[in-house]
Amino acid sequence: MNKIITITLLLSAFLGNAQSFSGKGDKKFQVGANFQDHATGIMATYDYGIGENMSIGGYTTYLLGVDGDGSKFEDRFDLKARFNANIGNVMGLPENFDIYPGLDLGLRNFGAHLGGRYFFTNGFGLFTEFSVPIAKYKSDVFGYDRLNNQFVFHVGASFNL
Repeated sequence: MNKIITITLLLSAFLGNAQSFSGKGDKKFQVGANFQDHATGIMATYDYGIGENMSIGGYTTYLLGVDGDGSKFEDRFDLKARFNANIGNVMGLPENFDIYPGLDLGLRNFGAHLGGRYFFTNGFGLFTEFSVPIAKYKSDVFGYDRLNNQFVFHVGASFNL
């Protein structure tokens, strides 16, 4: 019983030091899976803190499995610049948890995202994120153009750099 209490206390102290967003100069790298209609893939983001609750960065995705696969590389690949409002501390959440709504401007659309990160240690955590297009560059999106112009769900690992 004493071992269980000791391990629990050590883990809670270790988890208490994890920070999900520390403000200006904070750097985050995330890598994960991409889930959407008719395709799955991999994605990565990089965020850099420019203020107490703001970050900018980049996002890329590559779709690996596409239904009815006649797609080309340019149909599967997307690249975006992004802006986040890191509001976990504003909402009074523990410092190892963050919620970040944001906007992104990409090769195919202008969109929005909402994500959350939970850090288990100072360097490692998990994240989940939802993305939606707000304005598409083509008014009539059909065929493989739909791949990067729809609701997308991401889940994966987050790292402090």
